[in-house]
Amino acid sequence: MPRVPGLRSPHAKVGRIVVFGRMLDKLRLHATGALPADYQDNLGDHKPAVFDARCCRFLGVPYADIRLRTLEGGCDEEVLAWAQARGVRRSDEECVIWNRFMTKIGWRDDRSAVLGERAVEYGVDGAGLETIFELFDVDEGRPLGATRSWEPQPISVVVVMGVSGCGKTTVGRALAEVARWDFIEADDLHPAANVAKMSSGVPLGDADRAPWLASVRASIDACTGRGGRAVVACSALREAYRRVLAPGPADTRFAFLRGDFDLIQGRMAGRSGHFMKEELLRSQFEPLQAPASALTLDAALAPGVLTHRICEVLGIP
Repeated sequence: MPRVPGLRSPHAKVGRIVVFGRMLDKLRLHATGALPADYQDNLGDHKPAVFDARCCRFLGVPYADIRLRTLEGGCDEEVLAWAQARGVRRSDEECVIWNRFMTKIGWRDDRSAVLGERAVEYGVDGAGLETIFELFDVDEGRPLGATRSWEPQPISVVVVMGVSGCGKTTVGRALAEVARWDFIEADDLHPAANVAKMSSGVPLGDADRAPWLASVRASIDACTGRGGRAVVACSALREAYRRVLAPGPADTRFAFLRGDFDLIQGRMAGRSGHFMKEELLRSQFEPLQAPASALTLDAALAPGVLTHRICEVLGIP
């Protein structure tokens, strides 16, 4: 079937394990009505052989509990840390065994016949598939072998987001310096027409933001395409904007600097030389859709504290 936006490969790791991130994607997509019907029958742990049920047993946490925690909000790493604290503590070796077992299901085992049947059913017979993971990847439009679970799959993009004045540029620069990653300032990529609008006190609409977001995405692709990693400072106010910046969730995390109107207004009042005027602040808060899967932080905290917290949670050295 066509690629489902926001649904990562089963190969993609969160922390030390595969499958978990894909399970979270399905939970979030289902909660917003964006998960195709074909995927919904296998949600939960009522079928012992499905991957989500296996993952829940490995973690020692019921699916229903993971669902509730995921929908409370937070990034993948926060949900995984919660599950590991609540369930069975797994060693590095146990996680390696889990990954190797899961990624080879369908290869010369009791699921091989099922793999063959599904390949015919999905119209990908003859694609050289050896595992169920590969079946999912090819069926969803990923090149065979493009994701390899035995190789590191580190986070390569962190988007520090929030309304103008929340501190995303300051924190983003500090994070990029600590991590030794490239820094991308999204404000620098606004077309001249956007800058002129905001400088004259006119708020931007979706049509204005579309070419800007495309430019930010192109800058991210240019960085990661040459093997680099990037910290991006970008407002990313709406879910639709975040989908442009991160069409696949496997290698991207959002850090949301959340602050109330009075805090941000006070900061903007003391800021000079920026095209985003204080009177436009309402136009930032009104379209803001708080992300459900971001690392959410208090914008009132010191930049050093925020930078340390992002590194700590996301495992950035």
